[in-house]
Amino acid sequence: MLGNFSYHNATKLYFGDDSLQYLNEELPKYGKTVQLIYGGGSVKRNGIYDAVVEILKANGKTVVEDAGVMPNPTVEKLREGVRIARENHVDLLLAMGGGSCCDYAKAVSVSVHCDDDPWEKYYVRFEEPDCEIVPVACILTMAGTGSEMNAGAVITNHEQKLKIGHVFGEEVMPKFSILNPKFTFSLPKRQMVAGIYDIFNHICEQYFSGEDDNTSDYLAEALMRSVVHSSLIAVENPEDYEARSNIMWSATWALNTLISRGKSTDWMVHMLGQAVGAVTDATHGMTLAAVSLPYYRTIMPYGEKKFARFATEVWRVNPEGKSDRELAEAGLEALENWMKQIGVAMNITELGASEDVIEDIADATIILDGGYKVLTRDEVVRILRESL
Repeated sequence: MLGNFSYHNATKLYFGDDSLQYLNEELPKYGKTVQLIYGGGSVKRNGIYDAVVEILKANGKTVVEDAGVMPNPTVEKLREGVRIARENHVDLLLAMGGGSCCDYAKAVSVSVHCDDDPWEKYYVRFEEPDCEIVPVACILTMAGTGSEMNAGAVITNHEQKLKIGHVFGEEVMPKFSILNPKFTFSLPKRQMVAGIYDIFNHICEQYFSGEDDNTSDYLAEALMRSVVHSSLIAVENPEDYEARSNIMWSATWALNTLISRGKSTDWMVHMLGQAVGAVTDATHGMTLAAVSLPYYRTIMPYGEKKFARFATEVWRVNPEGKSDRELAEAGLEALENWMKQIGVAMNITELGASEDVIEDIADATIILDGGYKVLTRDEVVRILRESL
């Protein structure tokens, strides 16, 4: 491993089908007023909402409702959440849902006691919080983003056609997160597989960089194999507890910064996918899937040995008689076959994009330099066209 790094993860996790009971242990550590954050109401239909509210009331908490968090949380919703938190002097932000709810809660947490507009401060100027931060906790109902154990918060500005993530410091990470795999059983299949691809791509973003012998890469390969194996089971039987629990646990470790240690990391698939999402408002995991293969085929010649390793170590492609280029191409073919098998989006056309918006998506794409190839704008446009 090359370079120097530090590692500290401040989030406490409670995992398993009895994990919700541990909310009773954590709530006494916080003040009286809890802002309960959730999305479109599925948590009410499946009974999770009632169970959580019952525990909150049993612990003497005043519950302030903050419903309607959308799959790609908007700057307008963020400002609404900040207003709710300020007016009610909340002591804890409890996000109940998937990554969007968790991301949103973190964005609210750093904005409540700051006078600046949160979009300008955190997503345009990329400043760090210089004010009191309201603590965040998560009850996860969808596996994918890893937001339950990291400090990232992605917000969408439709007016500016931008979708931007800010990774804050460890003080913004959830204080605790509750992960019950059974809470993910009621997800529609399309949401489940979008989350699965999000997990897989988080790992790829950290894997496809560097050429050193890095322990993080070995961890990444094991996680990818686990995701592939469990995904095929879950697609056939969404209520297979073992498969769903492995997917949930892999999602957390895919993006809690562990496998990025000693790595430069890439993240261009996310930059492309988030730009597609900013223009189309499509589901995050699906936008990643739709742009992945054209991007990887563009950068593969510059990281050929790692792509060849990806083929042999993740997909078990037989290397006998094959060059690195042939192995690399076989690995991407195996990735494509798996993506089709689980049913993710294979192009941005099915997500609502067309040739007419390619330039807008390119304008919204932030170009990073951590991977094997720094893209030009022309290459961004070409990849997007190949993704149609």
